[in-house]
Amino acid sequence: MAVPKYHEFFPVILTFLGDGQQHTLKEIRSYCSDFFNLSGEDRIAATQSGHNLVFDRIGWAKAYLKKAGLIDIPVRATCMITELGKQTLEKGADCLTLEYVHQLQEKKSDMLPAPAQETVFTPDAQSPMEAIDYAMAQLKSELADDLLAEISKMNEYDFEKLVVDLLVKIGYGKPEQNSDAVTKKSGDEGVDGIVKADRLGFDAVYVQAKKWKESSYIGRPEVQKFLGALVGQGATKGLFITTGQFTSGATDFVKKQLNHKIVLIDGKQLAELMIEYGLGVTTVDTLKIQRVDTDYFSADD
Repeated sequence: MAVPKYHEFFPVILTFLGDGQQHTLKEIRSYCSDFFNLSGEDRIAATQSGHNLVFDRIGWAKAYLKKAGLIDIPVRATCMITELGKQTLEKGADCLTLEYVHQLQEKKSDMLPAPAQETVFTPDAQSPMEAIDYAMAQLKSELADDLLAEISKMNEYDFEKLVVDLLVKIGYGKPEQNSDAVTKKSGDEGVDGIVKADRLGFDAVYVQAKKWKESSYIGRPEVQKFLGALVGQGATKGLFITTGQFTSGATDFVKKQLNHKIVLIDGKQLAELMIEYGLGVTTVDTLKIQRVDTDYFSADD
């Protein structure tokens, strides 16, 4: 048979993970290939860009199931069913349609605090360009998830260095100026890094970096402590960055500060900035879109 569509892998993957154990992607691919009785030719079939077709579609299926909250990725290249996934299996794997998974994703998105809103893309785009936009958005979203998964394995000190590297990438000073930007592990007085924002060091950004779970919320008290640290350092600019999320109380508190500029960046924004400025990511494919050169065809003889 032909390689199934990515959403046709949903019930097979979740059923395989139904034992509650961690399984590697290699195990999932093997199980799915055997389940659908794929031929040797099907198993090595490639996409137009040269990627293995089975791997690609199972990867998409995994991404959708994770965003719907049905599976989790406890360790890189592994998957495990969640409580929601178990409850779904109890209803019967046949309910795992593309529509059902999208409904779970939308429900999960509705639970996010403002302003965590993003453009909604639908898989039934009417034009090829809209389909490309949708696919690129999904790829970017999956990459962001993978980045946060990698960051979760870093220790606190390395995470603080990552934040400083990102600020340098964005344009705050040069690497040689900020080689010692991360403060010592003890006695940092509530500040994890000090980034020199200009060549002469007249201006600086004080950084607080918290590596928390993606589902964790940082509230107003933590931000108030950071403000106190800035006051103690005689600083006016601060960046509070976390892999978790900020409560509305925290964001409202920051907006009310007139004498100090504090910027809050959550896990989602952190991943987006890393992608935008090329930190911790590499380009594996480039999409080339061409159009008719009307100037050529309208040129005078």
